[in-house]
Amino acid sequence: MQSFVTRVLGPGGEPMAGAMHMALEFLDGHSTGELLERVGTRIEAVPRIQPIDKKALQDSYGGKQTEACDDLLAGRGMFYITEQGRLFLDCTSGHYQMLWGYNDPALSEALAEGVRAGIVWDNHANVPQWPVKQLGHRLVEAANPPGETDPLDTVLVGCCTGSVACEAALKIVLVCAERRGKGGGPPVMVVLDGNYHGTTVFGQYLRGMWTQHVKDLDVVAVQPNDAEELRGVFERYGRRIAGFWAEPIMMNREVIVVETPYLQLARKLCTESGALMVMDEIQTCFWQSEIFAYRTLGFVPDLVVAGKGMTAGFHPLAAVVYKSRLDVLAQYDAINTNGSAPLPSYMALCNMDTIQAQGARIVSAGTRYMDGMGTLAGEFPDVLQDTRGRQHMMGVKFKQVDAAIAFHRRLLEAGLWTRVHAYHAGHSTVLTKLGLAADEQIVDFVVEKFRSLLKEE
Repeated sequence: MQSFVTRVLGPGGEPMAGAMHMALEFLDGHSTGELLERVGTRIEAVPRIQPIDKKALQDSYGGKQTEACDDLLAGRGMFYITEQGRLFLDCTSGHYQMLWGYNDPALSEALAEGVRAGIVWDNHANVPQWPVKQLGHRLVEAANPPGETDPLDTVLVGCCTGSVACEAALKIVLVCAERRGKGGGPPVMVVLDGNYHGTTVFGQYLRGMWTQHVKDLDVVAVQPNDAEELRGVFERYGRRIAGFWAEPIMMNREVIVVETPYLQLARKLCTESGALMVMDEIQTCFWQSEIFAYRTLGFVPDLVVAGKGMTAGFHPLAAVVYKSRLDVLAQYDAINTNGSAPLPSYMALCNMDTIQAQGARIVSAGTRYMDGMGTLAGEFPDVLQDTRGRQHMMGVKFKQVDAAIAFHRRLLEAGLWTRVHAYHAGHSTVLTKLGLAADEQIVDFVVEKFRSLLKEE
């Protein structure tokens, strides 16, 4: 009898499964150093397959692609092999969520152990299994500095993705603003220009979309790190401001780091005006031993949104952690059909345990990467405007958009999977988000590859 893998994957599924197996054997049978030497090359030990096309997918994900597909065949750790046998080093952690790379062996074993122990995949939210409740406690613990007198002590865990969690946080802010009183006009959301906020209608409205459909909610976008502008906005709108939203690192706006004094000022202005401060940590949560990036910045927000890397890529999971007095939503005001998510919650707990056990090494590797990438702008001033980011999240901004696009293409040819921000006017940044599995060998390899390719510019 055929296995599920070969039975359900359709015509070509059996040779594809065989190629996947041989790709994993190659990845597992070679050291990090040996794999780095082969990055960008075709692995002859992996048979070529005839990949399935993308015609059933939407256009934005290749639905009309005419050239032969060469998508991911199999991955392990930070490396993956494509359908045509090319070896890549993933420098963006999948879609920015896979902290430990592909199918980390320790987390894979933890997953199997959890299932054997009786942890269910999912169940109704009204009867949460132990891991869901434990994750709530651990997130509260991570969200607050020791001795915090006004803690974030409530967690909304019924969210599958960061978009749903952002929408839930937005609803909380709006309900609280309505109860407080409008202050002479529609509520105002103050956002950083370039924040993402997810893909719901309201979330996208905060970044300038669907304006013809949303009424009685004003959005004021301010430039990150412009303290004078921020003070002026709070002076102008006062108690009409319902909330201030910020990401510690703006991964969707060329990896801009929002400066600590600016965020501390925002906290002060929110307190004075009665507005709620929301930290969107979908991109940054779980990428440091403190779990939340704001924890080292000297303030506590009113709400923090978590997502992306929470389960290290096992299953989408997101949450909102907030102060109990803001617990204003009814039970079904902000949920999704993945009701309770015990197994993903368990994987999030395993992820937190792994992060804290490797905290010192994570900091060391992140600092090494930040320092290494940080030297590039000074070495290549004719090509680069600057380098920006923090720890594992780094970007290289080019002076010319075309140069950024061309450099990104050359990185792909060399076997480094990165992204380029060039889809908005003035954007010209090559983006990386190295997985926490990156060791000194990987860090130095990436920095040196950037350097060697820049020398050829």
